[in-house]
Amino acid sequence: MKNNKNIIWTGVLTAIGSSLCCITPLLALISGATGLAASFTWIEPLRPYLMVVTFLVLGFAWYQKLKPKKEMACVCDAEKPSFFQSKSYLVMMTLFALVMLGFPYWSQAFYSEPTKQIIVVDKANMKQVDFTVEGMTCAACESHITHAVNELEGVLNIQTSFETGNTTVEFDDSKTSEKEIEDAIRSTGYVVRK
Repeated sequence: MKNNKNIIWTGVLTAIGSSLCCITPLLALISGATGLAASFTWIEPLRPYLMVVTFLVLGFAWYQKLKPKKEMACVCDAEKPSFFQSKSYLVMMTLFALVMLGFPYWSQAFYSEPTKQIIVVDKANMKQVDFTVEGMTCAACESHITHAVNELEGVLNIQTSFETGNTTVEFDDSKTSEKEIEDAIRSTGYVVRK
């Protein structure tokens, strides 16, 4: 049954690996090492394959757990399985793997909405700039960039899309500059083109 434990951990690790590109920005935000956010974007193209491996491995673990057992000649030979060999453990690891697989779809919930008040002194100072941002792979990437840019004073509105790979920022250029916005995006670890 130790083999079943290894199978379960393989499934969990492939689930984590498939979402690592989206987990990293959140961990970077929490740790303050925001430059690490884009370090696992290379995994994104492998995500579908890692998801398939996760389902196959966990499916095999469930098959191993639920298949009929061979009859034993003596009841005294039967030993009680450890917690790591139980159905409860397999259920917990399967649920954890599913949460990790779904992480890119709900991870933006960890980023708070900005609650700053912005006072525009002169509408002539209002400016809108579009940036091309390379390396975004999911909504967590969008939220990470939005959070970093919203920290700047004078930013009125920011729209970021990982699907189109761009960020549009409306700001008061008397309070911040294009360069500061570009630096804020770069500080998250993504590549910026204007």
